[in-house]
Amino acid sequence: MVSDLSLAQHLARIPLEKRNIALDGICQDSLLWDWKIWGRPSQFAPVSNPRTSDGSWKTWLAMAGRGFGKTRLGSEWIRQIACGETPEASGSATRIALIGETARDVRKVMVEGDSGILAVHPPAFRPEWQPSTRTLMWPNGCIGATYNATEPDELRGPQFDAAWCDELAKWAYATETWDQLQFGLRLGDDPRQLVTTTPRPIPIIRQILNDPTTVVTRGSTLANRGNLAPSFLTHVTERYAGTRLGRQELEGELIEDIEGALWSRAMLEACRVREAPALSRIVVAVDPSGTSGGGGDDVGIIVAGVCEKGVGYVIADHSCNLSPAGWAERVASAYHQFNADRVVAEVNYGGAMVEAVIRSVDPSIPYRAVTASRGKVARAEPIAALYEQKRVSHVGAFSDLEDQMCGMIVGGAYEGPGRSPDRADALVWALTDLMTRRSSTPAIRNI
Repeated sequence: MVSDLSLAQHLARIPLEKRNIALDGICQDSLLWDWKIWGRPSQFAPVSNPRTSDGSWKTWLAMAGRGFGKTRLGSEWIRQIACGETPEASGSATRIALIGETARDVRKVMVEGDSGILAVHPPAFRPEWQPSTRTLMWPNGCIGATYNATEPDELRGPQFDAAWCDELAKWAYATETWDQLQFGLRLGDDPRQLVTTTPRPIPIIRQILNDPTTVVTRGSTLANRGNLAPSFLTHVTERYAGTRLGRQELEGELIEDIEGALWSRAMLEACRVREAPALSRIVVAVDPSGTSGGGGDDVGIIVAGVCEKGVGYVIADHSCNLSPAGWAERVASAYHQFNADRVVAEVNYGGAMVEAVIRSVDPSIPYRAVTASRGKVARAEPIAALYEQKRVSHVGAFSDLEDQMCGMIVGGAYEGPGRSPDRADALVWALTDLMTRRSSTPAIRNI
């Protein structure tokens, strides 16, 4: 079995005197930037593909746990294909697409992050980041253009010979963005793409896995323990080891749908749309935390609407983990942003306090208190039936919300992330108010 320790980690185990002899004469500057020394074997691009007759591959799927080093892996691969032996020498790629969940993620993680593209390049090879055009310009003429998965149509027209897709499993329009990229990946003799992501069993991930031109790298959070805070590792392993969430987020395992869950991934994918029609009512639903400040359960804040045909649309997730004043500000902001008709809030744990904190931010907000007489899963069952009837759509993807929905099981159990399905419960309150209560219908509006 090949060790996944980096050469740097092996060197660290050698006694200091022998290590200094081994390193004597090596340029310290080149040592600092040599990824072959610092990277682990699982962070290097595959040499061949056992699933094809000629060993070729088109997609490298690095599907691993949180903290594995996926961003560093991606940045170093981009450096490898963009740079030649000297700053002016050509690399193997000339036009690279860099795609993240949002424009902010691309810039703050992939480009400017601690393990981002700018950080891993030696000064002489470092590309120039041009925020106004959202491009990276290498000294040798290679260009990296940034895109995000909330605007898949931006990939219509441009062409590339390489691409890096980060956290694809969280993309709002994952399939559509991926498909547009495939049409543009047509330059050169051997265009290739890298996908770095924590796993989620969404259809596009399964499609990529089943493609014989895909080579898969898997790995756990613990593989990178040398670069992670010991307190972090202790906390996450004690809390999540052995759980479904731990297997997904720490071990990088692709967890399939739970038997008996109210929602399946396929059901949610089938209800996804790009935009909502004109909506006759919009509500902001709140599932408050049972604690008085941040650090406890999240506060679920979901915005949903219904059109005149009676179809519900989930349009935003503003859930947070803040103090009452903080989440009340979030609620008021969502109410005004979407021109909502009312705020609906569960009051089992907060009673009059819930309304008081919301009105302390904006006394004019129309408000309805709802009281839970049944458990969260029991309340969710009629709403899940609406999804089965194709009467609810999601405007884009809401990964955290959908993870919770797929963890709610008939009979009352919950096996999703977190201690409580707070986002999913807020969604249930929103759609219950919109689609199962009789109420007046205000003028239709667009969002």
